[in-house]
Amino acid sequence: MSQNKNEVLYRVYIVLGLLVIFAGFIFYNAVKINVLEGEKWRKEGEKDHFRNHVVKASRGNIMTEDGALLASSLPFFDIFFDLTRPSRELWTNSNLDSLVEGLMPYIGDDWMMTDYAFRDSLIKARNAGRQYMLIKRGVSYADYEKIKQLPIFRKGQMTGGFIAEENFKRERPYGMLARRTLGYVLNDRKVGLEGFFDKALRGSDGKKLKVYEAASKILVPVNDLNSIKPKSGDDIVTTLNVNIQDVVQKALLRGMEHHDAQTGTVIVMEVKTGKIKAISNVGKTSTGWYEDYNYAIGTKVEPGSTFKLASMMALLEDGYVDLDDSIDLEQGLHTFYEEEMRDASFHQLDSTTIRKAFEISSNVGIAKLIQKYYGNTDDAAKFIQHLRDFRLDQLVGIEINGEDKPYVKQAYNADDNWSGISLPWMSIGYEVELTPLQLLTFYNAVANDGRMMKPYLVTQIQHFGEPLKTFKPTVIKKQIAKPETIQKVKELLEGVVETGTAKKLKSDRYKFAGKTGTAQINYYKFDQRDNIKYRASFAGYFPAEDPVYSCIVVITEPRQNGRYGSEVAGPIFRQIADKCFIQQKDLYPKENELKEKLTKKQLPQLDVGYRKDVDKILKQLNLKHTDSGVKNWAVLTADTDTLHIAPRYISRDLVPNVVGMGLRDALYVLENLGLKVTFEGSGKIVQQSLKGGTKIRGQKINLKLR
Repeated sequence: MSQNKNEVLYRVYIVLGLLVIFAGFIFYNAVKINVLEGEKWRKEGEKDHFRNHVVKASRGNIMTEDGALLASSLPFFDIFFDLTRPSRELWTNSNLDSLVEGLMPYIGDDWMMTDYAFRDSLIKARNAGRQYMLIKRGVSYADYEKIKQLPIFRKGQMTGGFIAEENFKRERPYGMLARRTLGYVLNDRKVGLEGFFDKALRGSDGKKLKVYEAASKILVPVNDLNSIKPKSGDDIVTTLNVNIQDVVQKALLRGMEHHDAQTGTVIVMEVKTGKIKAISNVGKTSTGWYEDYNYAIGTKVEPGSTFKLASMMALLEDGYVDLDDSIDLEQGLHTFYEEEMRDASFHQLDSTTIRKAFEISSNVGIAKLIQKYYGNTDDAAKFIQHLRDFRLDQLVGIEINGEDKPYVKQAYNADDNWSGISLPWMSIGYEVELTPLQLLTFYNAVANDGRMMKPYLVTQIQHFGEPLKTFKPTVIKKQIAKPETIQKVKELLEGVVETGTAKKLKSDRYKFAGKTGTAQINYYKFDQRDNIKYRASFAGYFPAEDPVYSCIVVITEPRQNGRYGSEVAGPIFRQIADKCFIQQKDLYPKENELKEKLTKKQLPQLDVGYRKDVDKILKQLNLKHTDSGVKNWAVLTADTDTLHIAPRYISRDLVPNVVGMGLRDALYVLENLGLKVTFEGSGKIVQQSLKGGTKIRGQKINLKLR
């Protein structure tokens, strides 16, 4: 035992001795370098050293399809002066004075000295044998072009000593527009389009020899035949539309501020192609609202009532129901396995149609139907399979890193915490999670008559305008449901806006379709508590007859001025659609389509306007009409397939009948007669406060438009 103990001690002593020797060696070399050879190494450090340095390539541009720059690498320059290069003939008082005078507007704030003092510093440095002097860092391209034309400098690097090192700074001409979608690259963190397309955008770095001048402690590029020039990055052309993006961003921010919400997101997609035309995200921070995260792509949530579209499609696909079948809503209260489910609004309805139940977003109605037809084990799996057929369990594969995977439960799977109430709650958008983009892709497929398109953000990769790679619209699934199913749910979505939960959002200028959604966030199966938080949403498309754009709005935790989808998200959708109609010509019906509607469906009836304007429209549409010799104001009356132009008489003493006129014409007529006009609404005059034929005495008249 004693022998083993001694052996261990010997080993410890040996290791300790080696450590002492190693420490002594390090101490000796430290003393040698700093004391014994210190002067030698200090002198060596004062010498100039040449080093190879990486030259960063110019990063490619990110553009819209119409060529607007969303992100670009702008050049800026560090200006150096090689004081040894100018000859005595060039280094004259006259040339030096002109050089200094030309430089001072660009460098005055940096050097903090008069032009005479700066001139003296150049002379002293040259006389002292210094070679390089840093003149200015971060000079813009415009200033660089002016500086290099100054006396002495205009002779170039070899004769005039002018040295300019080019660097690049990433700029976004539209500021915060689509900030999170464009993204950034920071070390190993790659976000948004900048991150996803980093390999194409970054180009190839070069290599250049630089000299480190110990006296001035600066690195200066020098001419070197072995230098490697950087190759600039490729450009990417996005699907984004600057005008729509601007509309979306402003509408979302206004909505967030009005409702004091926590987070919000909006996406606008082109129905036929899947092109993302705008995407905006806003989150509330301690200093206000900021685009801090891409909620549209990276955050899956329980969608709430917007998910009812999928439930109705499953029922219609299996032929279990039709839109005008009856359903007992039980005045909006039903119990599933001892758990109460309530409708959001108190409607007092018992028996009604399935169409009506969907339009008023009845939780009870939809959940009862799903439970009735899919309530047992085999049928529950059938319902889940429909959701998978609609691709609600799949990533859409957008060109941005971090898309959150959707969550759809497996029927009766213990790992998914399946319970007796899972099915009814899933049917109304709980116990299932989707990102806003994944849900919009589903709605976009409905708008596109069942054809599901892959959402995408980039159409092309270019290099100096030459296409290198083109990305075309991609069909994910040719038909997600039967054509008759798609047609019926489109009727339902239009009904939501015409007579349902979104009827207050209806427009007289165009039709749109969609579904409101309100989800409780920190809920326990609809128990009412004071601290319940909400997520309001609206998903739909416009125009309803021939959809061009689909759009989703999701607002989380609105704290004031409403909490439901129809109050919070719906108005934002409407604002965006309104502005798009103003800006986008492709949303208006084509002339021949308008002509067909007028001649085959409904001719103008009792429309009033100035005769020349009426003639112009009728001629453009090539509509049959008769004329009774009207000179000034005309009213159109319809007779079968022919229009008749009748006169609308205006008296100087009597209040005229302006019903049917547009506001512009009505104001012209009434104000010229001395009446004081107020109005409300938009469209055409449908009512006037003073009856036609009333004696004019300078009264006030109110017009209602619709």
